[in-house]
Amino acid sequence: IDVHFLHIKPLHLSEGQSAKPLLMIHGWPGSVFELYKIIPLLTDSVNHGLSGDHIFEMVCPSIPGFGFSEAPHKKGFNTMCAARIFYKLMLKLGFHKFYIQGGDYGSLIGTNLAQIAPRHVKGIHLNIVVLTTIGFKQLLSILLGQYFPGLFGFQAEDVQLIFPFKEKVLCKLLRESGYVHIQATKPDTVGCALNDSPVGLAAYILDKFSTWTDPSFQNLEDGGLEKKFTLDDLLTNIMIYWASGCVVSSVRLYKEVFGKGIGTEKHEKFPVEVPTGIAVFPNELFHIPRSWAQQKYVNIVSYNFMPRGGHFAAFEEPEILAADILQFVDKVEKASFIQ
Repeated sequence: IDVHFLHIKPLHLSEGQSAKPLLMIHGWPGSVFELYKIIPLLTDSVNHGLSGDHIFEMVCPSIPGFGFSEAPHKKGFNTMCAARIFYKLMLKLGFHKFYIQGGDYGSLIGTNLAQIAPRHVKGIHLNIVVLTTIGFKQLLSILLGQYFPGLFGFQAEDVQLIFPFKEKVLCKLLRESGYVHIQATKPDTVGCALNDSPVGLAAYILDKFSTWTDPSFQNLEDGGLEKKFTLDDLLTNIMIYWASGCVVSSVRLYKEVFGKGIGTEKHEKFPVEVPTGIAVFPNELFHIPRSWAQQKYVNIVSYNFMPRGGHFAAFEEPEILAADILQFVDKVEKASFIQ
């Protein structure tokens, strides 16, 4: 499979300083374009008002079937398959140890890569956590966590984000998960329709950029789209789907992932042992408390609540996300230096 990717090298490095490789992975309905605003913050952080202790050489690939990457030719291409391809890509580029950052599908793919090649991943930073199994303790915390938060390791922000559970979680998921059901069951049906109508495609994608950014935007006449994005930015992302004709193959990934079942592959059952950083944005689609995330990510070194932002963190709040990535990498590097 031919993989389209951006490879960005820093323009300026201090004497004796080396760039740290960072694989940054987009999601759906995004593209590598949603990373454009954060790239200069991480490759030239000093000139953008951030700490210059860590500079990155970034690799930002388009997921196979998205944008200008070739679509998979066989059934069964899921996030684990994408992880193997991106792992090979990093090795071919000469990066045998690297960091990973991802949200949405980038989180799943990055996690899978950390599971299959932990010795090559120096750390993984996520702006969404997806758990594939919920145990009895998590179910009990849903029932009692609002009244006894400390008993379940909940912080005040956790309580605010998930309770009342019916309103903050169940109703929100029901309202926003309709697309998952159709894309996970009949992706070609909706995909062919969207591929035939630029207006339909735009409406379908912009709906997500409205309510996933801030659920209150659904009450605004224009969906609040220009509160966080410019129309040019939004249309550029849509045009990547339209010009490449990739919407069918992009939504088909949902069927491959959910049809087989998330977390069913052998490696997906392994805990993630590499250093992990998690940035929690208040308007994310769902919230996973640290105490829940630790059942899968057993080496969390950074778990921070962000002041604002939603699902498209790199696109919405690149400065906030970049700052959290930098502090995470700083912790990992200092810990490895001490060892």
